[in-house]
Amino acid sequence: MSVASPGKLIVIEGTDGSGKKTQADLLVATLKETKIFSQYIDFPRYYHSFYGSLFARYLKGEFGGLEEVDPHLVALMPALDRMTARDEMNGWLSDGAIVVANRYAPSNMAHQTAKVSPEEREGFLAWLEEMEYAINAIPREDLVIFLYVPAEYSFELTKNKEQREYLSGKKIDIQEENFEYQKASESVYLSLAEKNDHWVTIRCIDAAGEMRSREDIHQEIRTLVAQHLEIDLV
Repeated sequence: MSVASPGKLIVIEGTDGSGKKTQADLLVATLKETKIFSQYIDFPRYYHSFYGSLFARYLKGEFGGLEEVDPHLVALMPALDRMTARDEMNGWLSDGAIVVANRYAPSNMAHQTAKVSPEEREGFLAWLEEMEYAINAIPREDLVIFLYVPAEYSFELTKNKEQREYLSGKKIDIQEENFEYQKASESVYLSLAEKNDHWVTIRCIDAAGEMRSREDIHQEIRTLVAQHLEIDLV
């Protein structure tokens, strides 16, 4: 089936180790299986974008440690990566596509705002939102699905990641290796989820303290998207 223009932008966000890419891939596969016109984009584009590859260098620590680079400057790299994808995304949306993004502007908001003091966060967030949506004019999300794994679990889960090419073979980056930073970004994510009506939080840790299966989480996402788009994803 086709979706009437304009399309919708669905963003998969989440704390580290929550399985964002896995769930984005599963959602795209479901949309394609049910013959819904969809497109997929994965941010940051470490391998296919000038600014994405520059951001990868930052994550490797080439420009200094976590607290040595001003978050205003760090935020520019992924933001400009998105800006260079803006026209393509707008084209998809104009054609009526359901666009699924693995991470988007909210990642920048959570991860960079976590680096400033609590007193500065409101102003920093306002600056980021102006840059992303007003100055760079990227399309706004229609639905943000936030995969929540508490920092205590997230910190351990990231240690089990496979080596990543964009980190030159390392398993974790300079943001993932700092627990206090993980706690701070978790706090910002939860605040964003609480304040924004188009955000939905999915808790990925069950009552027993275990990570839910990817199939279980996908089914919850599937139901949410079906309700949001008013379509049948059975």
